[in-house]
Amino acid sequence: MNLLDELRTHRLLAIVRGPDPAAALAAVLTLADAGVALIEVSLTGTDALGTIRRARAALGPGFGLGAGTVLSVDDARAAADAGATFLVTPALAPSLGEAGRLGLPVLAGALTPTEVVQAGSGGASAVKLFPASLGGPDYLGALRDPFPETAFVPVGGVDADGARRYLDRGAVAVGVGSPLLGDALKGGDPAALRERAAAFLTAVRP
Repeated sequence: MNLLDELRTHRLLAIVRGPDPAAALAAVLTLADAGVALIEVSLTGTDALGTIRRARAALGPGFGLGAGTVLSVDDARAAADAGATFLVTPALAPSLGEAGRLGLPVLAGALTPTEVVQAGSGGASAVKLFPASLGGPDYLGALRDPFPETAFVPVGGVDADGARRYLDRGAVAVGVGSPLLGDALKGGDPAALRERAAAFLTAVRP
């Protein structure tokens, strides 16, 4: 997949991370049905690889399903084997180089200007500005002055109002976890998750 094109088109990456694999899978499928086209399943969740495997089987080969918190070479290989079509890292990590060998695009975590440069030189398709809440939209704006061609995706503390502000400051997309998922990963009401998904999809609409 062309991750950068997908990020620019859909502008929202949902982040699923939880202790209950059944709830995580249900959340992924609900989000997909609600129109969220890019979903990351964090490897820090319980049986995350199993969740990716089952979600891939349900959603088909073309859906934008990735693995998050991918740090090691082994993580990258396991995520690819499970059916992830893109990887997300919280920082610069050995998984970045391995993703290139596997032919998988990466959204690589970075915070400082030095890390932004290293992410680009390491082959990242886009830079995950993390944790975005440390500097907010103003920090993104400051980074875009020296890096106008870099595709930034703020992650960390992004709510629906914040999503609009980040996009207005030049982000290509935003990554959202708990403000979107709410209690869905603890068996919460799927209808409420759909409502939150609709609110975020409206917030990121061009």
